[in-house]
Amino acid sequence: MKVFGIAGHSGMGKTALLERLIPELTGRGLKVSLIKHSHKVIEIDRPGKDSYRLREAGCMEVVLLGHARWALMHELRGDPEPDIDYLLGRLQHCDIVLVEGFKDGDFPKLEVWRPALGRETLWPKWPGILAIASDISASAAMPLSPERPPNWFDLADAHGLADFVMANARARY
Repeated sequence: MKVFGIAGHSGMGKTALLERLIPELTGRGLKVSLIKHSHKVIEIDRPGKDSYRLREAGCMEVVLLGHARWALMHELRGDPEPDIDYLLGRLQHCDIVLVEGFKDGDFPKLEVWRPALGRETLWPKWPGILAIASDISASAAMPLSPERPPNWFDLADAHGLADFVMANARARY
């Protein structure tokens, strides 16, 4: 199982990139999984449903199984968020796990960056960023900078990005 991260400020287009990248990878016969870290309180269950009521009654974990999918909901109940290694250990075997978030994670990452949104790049401050995918060229983005990320991609280049991801994804340690 290999790991590769997708990084970027909120609103930069990480999900849109993943929507193009995942079919490119699965089209190559790879099994792909994803771990997404959100800074928001997420709710995948609905008030009034049995699973919600039982989770609210105090269950630490609830598995919800239907004909098309199943989900494991784990309540932290004040415990710290688990680290990336714990979450990777909970996944079934796959060829590659794409990770969104976990900025301090020790794994290779690609940053999604659109300069028109007025935010600085995360590179070089975040560890592991090997490349930037953007809607403008490197020379247009950083014309006076002697230092640029080692790799620069067009956001629309799903094939090239998939090649880069597979060449740089790191085996889970």
